[in-house]
Amino acid sequence: MQKKIAHIDMDAYYVSIEIRDNPSLANKPVAVGGKSDRRGVISTCNYIARKYGVSSAMPTGVALKKCPKLVVVPGRMEVYKETTQIIHSIFERYTNKIEPLSLDEAYLDLSESTLHRGSATLIAQEIREEIIKATGLTASAGIAPLKFVAKVASDLNKPNGQCTIAPAQIWEFLETLQLKRIPGVGKVTFEKLKGLGFETCGDVRRSEESFLVSKFGKYGHVLWNRSHGIDDREVQVTRIRKSVGVERTFEYDISDQYELETIIVEKLLPELKRRSSKYLATRAMNKLGVKVKFSDFQQTTKDQKASEISLDLLKVLLAEALIRGQGKSVRLLGVHIGLQEPEEKNIQLGLEF
Repeated sequence: MQKKIAHIDMDAYYVSIEIRDNPSLANKPVAVGGKSDRRGVISTCNYIARKYGVSSAMPTGVALKKCPKLVVVPGRMEVYKETTQIIHSIFERYTNKIEPLSLDEAYLDLSESTLHRGSATLIAQEIREEIIKATGLTASAGIAPLKFVAKVASDLNKPNGQCTIAPAQIWEFLETLQLKRIPGVGKVTFEKLKGLGFETCGDVRRSEESFLVSKFGKYGHVLWNRSHGIDDREVQVTRIRKSVGVERTFEYDISDQYELETIIVEKLLPELKRRSSKYLATRAMNKLGVKVKFSDFQQTTKDQKASEISLDLLKVLLAEALIRGQGKSVRLLGVHIGLQEPEEKNIQLGLEF
């Protein structure tokens, strides 16, 4: 049976919630993130702000230079999570095959639905209408027989739109598709691809798979498959968490190692233990790590195999990470643990276009 996969992606999710709850922000450039010009970072922004060049992960100070009238509001994660629960309850009316990617997007396998005579396009349209009724928020959707094509398609008619790529349209659609639109192809990879003469999936088709593999390793094989319309991945109903972490961005750069150790002891470690407790109740740890972002935004991570959370080991890993910084001060510090796969402890988890 031909798969019918929908990728539902909320439009500027966090910001849209803030505008919904504070209508005075409507028709203004708005971003959610840290307010501090010096230390804040933009989490997301609305489409008005994007026209000025504001984007997620951009330092607030840079965003304000690009858009002086930008309104920056702090995030309210609990509200976002509660709204996501409402949205997922809507998804569950249409299918039990749901793969959340984040709070604001998910894959839905609609292959077996008989609603609207099995039209995934009409089902996705109805889902988007129900989301608006329940939350006051808009969503965009992509519908296709392949996961990555559905994800690409959901971005084509944003905001508040959808796009269907039927099976017979896949080959033609991919011929001119920019490789940078394929999930996993970031700026660095795309520039490397361009340097080799590859900008579209069509360019890849006219090459040799062995050449791509020689330049990009295993991902070269993925690019070759995607460009040829091959994506056998199913919608994964259960996503297994592989790590748990906590981090903090500081109001000022910190150079003193003892001060950083104190932050681990007093701030990060208690939160890490709290967050990881529900996972460690059924799964084992397999590593412990420290993440450091320096004043120049370069970052490094130091991990080591470990079966328990050890402050002494965290201090050692921190010291090793700081050596990599060659004396640079620190703007962000994080700690994390890795989790074994459930099977490593023999745990059974019940887990028409």
